[in-house]
Amino acid sequence: MDYPNDQAPGAPVRSGIPEHGRIPKYYAVKARISVLVEELGEGGLLPTERDLAVRYEVSRETVRQALRELLLEGRLRRQGRGTVVAGPKLEQPLSLASYTEGVRRQGRTPGRNLISLDRLPCSEALAAEIGAERGDPVWHMERVLLADDERVGLESTYVPVARVPRLDGEFDPDSSFYAYLNDRLGIAFGDADERIETVLATPREALLIGTPPALPMLLIHRVSRDTDGRPLERVRTLYRGDRFSFTAHLGRQG
Repeated sequence: MDYPNDQAPGAPVRSGIPEHGRIPKYYAVKARISVLVEELGEGGLLPTERDLAVRYEVSRETVRQALRELLLEGRLRRQGRGTVVAGPKLEQPLSLASYTEGVRRQGRTPGRNLISLDRLPCSEALAAEIGAERGDPVWHMERVLLADDERVGLESTYVPVARVPRLDGEFDPDSSFYAYLNDRLGIAFGDADERIETVLATPREALLIGTPPALPMLLIHRVSRDTDGRPLERVRTLYRGDRFSFTAHLGRQG
């Protein structure tokens, strides 16, 4: 089988069709629904499973499997009792820019809902990452991330109370934590280490984000330091795999 002439560079090779040419029935239906998705455009209402099954002369279970993959890929989303075409994924840069900056650059309105802000004794494992001693007081702030009021992630931040003693009184939890540190306390970020992995949300996390537990999530662990090299924060952020992609600019080294 040759490559399609209109094969996009980022698309699966040979459109994901094996060399032997035999493909599962649901995948063929998925390809046909994908064409329909392009025709409908963002916000377009998809026909019901029953109507699609009749149109493509397959079982409803075959249609359901095709739709399930398109939902997981973020090309469709549930709206009420129907299914509509989703907008493009949010592109979040892998940089020291805040979530707020990344979302605003794409013309979306960022927001956050505070779940909790607690003062806790620092554990031994956490102490090594944020430059504190075991038992020192640390803030733990948990917030749901929003884009145009849509829940898209869950952020959990740990920072020593000694660095931000009045966090519970001065900080607006709907705003950028990085902007608060820089503008109010004069603390600038110098560098950070990040690790990215794919996980499934826990039942609690899925409930807070408003997604099914089976939806893949992108999990980012970040340990940040200020411009003097002092450890500052430890962040665990879950992003919806169907609503986010990440970008990075790679420069030549050496």
